[in-house]
Parts: sequence; structure tokens; C-alpha cells
Amino acid sequence: MNEEDKKEEVGEENDANSIDGLIPVDEHVEEVVEKGQKVRRRGIYLLPNLITTGALFAGFYAIIAGMHGKFEAAAIAIFVAMILDGLDGRVARLTGTQSAFGAEYDSLADMVSFGVAPALVVFCWSLSTLGKFGWAAAFVYVAGAALRLARFNTQIEVADKRFFTGLASPSAAAVIAGMVWVCFEEGYTGDGLTTQIAIAAALITILSGTLMVMNVPYHSFKGLDLKGRVPFVLMLLVVLIFVVITIDPARMLLLIFLLYASSGPVLLLWDRVIKK
Repeated sequence: MNEEDKKEEVGEENDANSIDGLIPVDEHVEEVVEKGQKVRRRGIYLLPNLITTGALFAGFYAIIAGMHGKFEAAAIAIFVAMILDGLDGRVARLTGTQSAFGAEYDSLADMVSFGVAPALVVFCWSLSTLGKFGWAAAFVYVAGAALRLARFNTQIEVADKRFFTGLASPSAAAVIAGMVWVCFEEGYTGDGLTTQIAIAAALITILSGTLMVMNVPYHSFKGLDLKGRVPFVLMLLVVLIFVVITIDPARMLLLIFLLYASSGPVLLLWDRVIKK
């Protein structure tokens, strides 16, 4: 580190120390590696953490909406949280604003948006009618999401980036949210909800929570080159997919994520049984 860099860093620390007395909370200080040396940086990056906060807000709103019986709005909020969750990491990488704080904040927001929120929404919609079995099914999902996120955080440095181990929590949340959304549109809510539908919802909830902790590989699609050139027909296919989803978003999104959730066990069965 040259003399000018040292002076600049000392100046930043002095400015920050003069402000510390005016701020009633501690400033976040994080050690990062720059040019092969560890340096201390104060504060957090705004843009990626702002997107993560939006995802957290969407998950919290889903909980509030579900508690008030607005299940369609709750399901849509979970899908909005999925979109924002997919953006924050990519924005951080593209803008060079990755940080340990951002990674931890994203994981905590995921636990709310894709762990607690789907479980409470499906519980308020149908599982509450099943008594202890209903809340036990919801807890299996929450525990599965927590274990999945903890395992992902501990294996992030050594895991194959092309595959997830276990169903990712946003995809599991999409299955639950899509199921609630479709059934709500079909009138299976309140007095129109049957015991058979509630039991089926509980089993799907348990299965989704179990898939998150199983050693089943799922394609992460992180190997896709979004910067490279693609055939023109591929762009037409993307437009067609958006059109189909727009026609009936609830059913199409549920179908897409059900197929994705099923792809892991199917591929595992193909590799270990059929090929042998």
C-alpha cells in the first residue's frame, strides 16, 4: 500500500470516527481483500442490499396477506421475492459490490421469503384445518428451508456451481405459492376447501421441505452465458414463454416449478438405476 492510499484510508477512518458519536448504532466494518492485502472498509453497498430488502419486504407482505386471507396477493408476493432474489446476486457480481454482509443478509431474507412465508401462507389457507398434522407439515417445510440454507452457506466455496444439492428454497417456495394460487382461483378456499385438498396440500408441503435437504442434484443454470450471442430463434422462444405465462400465470408457473422439482429425482433415478 503506497503512502497516498494510507493517507486516504486514515482520512476515511478519521471522518467515520467523528461521525460515530452522532450515530446511535454501530457502523458496519468489514475486512476485504484488495490487491492481495486485507483492508478494512466501513459501511455497506447500497444497490444489492436494497434489492435484497425488497425481496424481504415481499416475503413479509406475503405473510401479512396470507394472515388476512388474501392468498392470491400472498402467492404473487412470493414470486416477486423470487425475482428480486435472483437479481441481487447478479447485480452485486456485475457491479463488483459483493460482500460478506450482503451474502449473510441475502440468506436471512431467503429464510423469511422462501422458508417462513410459504409455510405460513399455506397454513393459513388449508393446513390449519388439519390440526396438529397441519402445523407439523408446515414446520417440516420451515425446517427443511433452514437446513437447506445452512448447508448451502457452508458448502458455497466447494460446491459445483452448475448444480444445487437439494431443491433450492426459492423453487420450493414457488411450488407452494403456485399451488395456493391455483387452488384459490379454483375456489378451494374457506368453505370450498375439502379435507382431501388440505391433505394433498400437506403432503406436497412435506415433500417440498424434504426435497430441499435430500442429496438430489438440481441444475442451477448458472453456467448460462447471458452475455454471449444466441440464435435469433431462441429469443422468439423466450417471448413465446412469456406470452404463455401471461395467459394463465398461476397454472403455468406451478407447472414449470413442479417439473423442475421433479427433475432432480428423475435425473438421479436415471443415473443410478436406469443407466446401470
